[in-house]
Amino acid sequence: MLYEWIKALHVISIIAWMAGLLYLPRLFVYHCQVVAGSEASETFKVMERRLLRAIMNPAMIASYVFGITMILLTPEWMKQGWLHAKLLFVLLLTASHMMMARWRREFAEDRNTRPQRFYRIANEVPTLLMIGIVIFVIVKPF
Repeated sequence: MLYEWIKALHVISIIAWMAGLLYLPRLFVYHCQVVAGSEASETFKVMERRLLRAIMNPAMIASYVFGITMILLTPEWMKQGWLHAKLLFVLLLTASHMMMARWRREFAEDRNTRPQRFYRIANEVPTLLMIGIVIFVIVKPF
């Protein structure tokens, strides 16, 4: 019964984390369209900061805590290739999160130099990683 609760909390955490990973780059796309220092720019800065600090960071930490707990409860998974592949993709997702945090800081300091197109492409990275993770967990191809 404990395992099922941990798993449910893990999935809830992942959903919240993914929501942020999919929304923050979209905010960057819109932020690129406004003049630095304008009222709209300042509004985007607040939205981006709150999304990252209040939703994405806690959700990422919770995803890790509940995921590691599940591995500790089922250590035999560490011998399975699908888990290693999933963990690699999770690390890439975390790297994506960290890059977004850096980009948010650049926007906060009015130092963004990247065009909208960059953030439109960056917006697809978490989606592709999520697809891979879901396939590894559900299909367990190896």
